[in-house]
Amino acid sequence: MPLDEVDLANPDVFLAGIPRETFARLRRESPVHWHERKGGRGFWALTKYEDVVVASRDSRTFSSASGVVLLDDPARDTLTSMDPPRHTRYRNLVNRGFTPRMVARLEAAIRARAVAIIDRIGGAGEVDFVAEVAAELPLQVIAELIGIPMEDRRRVFEWSNAIGSIGVVDPEYAPAPDAAMRAGAEMFAYANELANERRNDPRDDIVTTLINAEVDGERLTEMELDQFFLVLAVAGNETTRHTLSHGMIALGENPEQKAELVKDPSLIPAAVEEMLRWATPVMYFRRTATRDAEIRGQKIRQGDWVVLYYISANYDEDVFADPYRFDIRRDPNPHLSFGGGGPHFCLGAELARLEVRILFEELLRRLPDIEVGGSAVRLRSNFFNGVKHLPVRFTPAR
Repeated sequence: MPLDEVDLANPDVFLAGIPRETFARLRRESPVHWHERKGGRGFWALTKYEDVVVASRDSRTFSSASGVVLLDDPARDTLTSMDPPRHTRYRNLVNRGFTPRMVARLEAAIRARAVAIIDRIGGAGEVDFVAEVAAELPLQVIAELIGIPMEDRRRVFEWSNAIGSIGVVDPEYAPAPDAAMRAGAEMFAYANELANERRNDPRDDIVTTLINAEVDGERLTEMELDQFFLVLAVAGNETTRHTLSHGMIALGENPEQKAELVKDPSLIPAAVEEMLRWATPVMYFRRTATRDAEIRGQKIRQGDWVVLYYISANYDEDVFADPYRFDIRRDPNPHLSFGGGGPHFCLGAELARLEVRILFEELLRRLPDIEVGGSAVRLRSNFFNGVKHLPVRFTPAR
């Protein structure tokens, strides 16, 4: 297919898997590629590692403020759609709760949750890994951090699937055109109810932190609180869920490496980094040029959309040797699955790493013969590299 016929905005392109050869051709032949978009606005596609890093770190030239996805809808006023210094001020409200030191304190609680989840499925012998395992752990963890009662977590899961379906036209998650809008309204109403409860009953959670927070001497508005709640709830469970699912698939496709992890769990932290690279759950973010710029000789004009394809950068042959090999011993592994650095580096990076590590430590210890038992069902999306369903089987535990 000629490169000018490539349509990376079409979610159907990703249904069968990542179009790896297309991205490889773009890296070789047109690393800064003008992408004519069928039925929408065109954009520059950055597919080389170096270019994605440079653009990620230059928020003055490549802005997030007008939106970060390919949809032609108004930008949500969330952390992901802010530029410094405003982004920095808002991020600092919750940043200290996600530092490596603070996250490390959660290890025992997260491990207890992981063990309980595995024990619950242990006697079944066969389950949907996404629904019963990969979705459950991050959902429980982020619910506790935010202050969402555990009995409400499935409602948040359903809202996240609909609202977080950026670039998704998937009938299972967004069966109606207005599903995302309705889910957003329901989630905002819920966030306001929770905020009112915390005003009367403060607790050690993020909602309590936000209702007492000030930016430039002013409390957060209701809309700002709602948007914070939305981005933390969606980002806090969706991306980790997809990483866990792709990690399970990768181990199924590479049983010899899985056997190594079962034999030597000290290899799991490095395996987690490879799972993150392999999965790249957020495939891209968009930026808008605030001024004329040039990358690899291509003239980018003020106002042009520039899309940073992490899913391509993480397989760049100039950075990763044998990039299409899943390698639990890969070192170094400077993947961009949490972003290319700069102000928008993922707030929850350390939490995600901890959750993935603990889940696989406990899973491979307690159900060492777990294996993929059928085909994965992928999410129809040009944004999330997502898995909706993944059958797995194992010897039932006593």
